[in-house]
Amino acid sequence: MLVTGRLIRDMRSEVGLSQAVLARLAGISQAHVAKIETGKVDPRLSTVNRILRILGSGDRKKRCRSAMSSNLITITPDAPIEEAIRIMRELGISQIPVMDRQRLLGGIDEATIIKNMDRRLHALQVRHIMCRPFPVVDSRDPVEIAQPLLDFHAAVLVAEKGRVKGIITKVDLLGMK
Repeated sequence: MLVTGRLIRDMRSEVGLSQAVLARLAGISQAHVAKIETGKVDPRLSTVNRILRILGSGDRKKRCRSAMSSNLITITPDAPIEEAIRIMRELGISQIPVMDRQRLLGGIDEATIIKNMDRRLHALQVRHIMCRPFPVVDSRDPVEIAQPLLDFHAAVLVAEKGRVKGIITKVDLLGMK
């Protein structure tokens, strides 16, 4: 079998990876993937082997959609902090995305609340202490994309067609193979 840019493009499309995701997984730039696929460059053998390993294992790779919890609990920025705390305690969760009409604005998690314990929390709204939004990945991305993000963030949100549909936390990855 002759490995061509067209074959790599077809394989990438078949497993549902974007050029950007393939580039991240292969350790190359998205522009380099585009040039390989259009035949504008002849990649090194080691690069081709890395790409084929990634694409060849595509059927066995777990996707973010299979790891996410689709029961997405969100809170609005004008909600009282006490409501966020109540929701976390009742549902046994440690983070909540802050959204307003499908627009992701930030996040609130246990660590953020604890850091602000010296403030009068009962008088504050979520917007007053929320942190940056949790990172968002595509539902078709391999789960391996979410793992390093969870080293720095309380959660990773999962989007389908640009809309947040689920959430991945560390507990979601426990026991995944």
